[in-house]
Amino acid sequence: MLIPSTGNRKESKMTKFSMASLLSRVARFKDLRSSSEAFVDTRIPEYQREIYNIIGRGVTEDAGLEPMIADNRDFNLTMMKADPGKGSSQHDHETIECFVALSGSWAVTLGMAGEEEVILEPFDVFSVPPGVMRGLRNTGAEPAHILAILGGTDPGKATWSPHINERAKQLGLYVNENGDLVDTR
Repeated sequence: MLIPSTGNRKESKMTKFSMASLLSRVARFKDLRSSSEAFVDTRIPEYQREIYNIIGRGVTEDAGLEPMIADNRDFNLTMMKADPGKGSSQHDHETIECFVALSGSWAVTLGMAGEEEVILEPFDVFSVPPGVMRGLRNTGAEPAHILAILGGTDPGKATWSPHINERAKQLGLYVNENGDLVDTR
């Protein structure tokens, strides 16, 4: 199978791929592995959730959670599943982060303490720029899924609100200099 190269589109070079190599780039939902401790805030009850790395590792702090598709040139794709009232705490990234609600209703909380929010319904999209603290909360009555798309091959690390790092440390988790979780319990 011939696929246009990722280089200059004006060139007519084609790259040859086998069907097997293309199938290795398919992530089946039924085969996804998740982590319930993918981030420093996940032992805090209101921030318990499941994280699925689909394309690239993104900013996940669980070094053992391998993505289904490792080739993450230019973006990373992660899915989160949370029960009602749960989600992620306030954090920031060095790149744009886009959220796509797949099911349920989600509040994207904005600001250091989440003082503002935008509600997303299924298939709504919100592109949050770098430098804006954001969090997520499932506002529906059922468990729900949301996609997070981070720009860049290396989107850096998450910057957490200072009180989150302190609460996490009290529960036995912190993030080391490599951006990986350390469990002190």
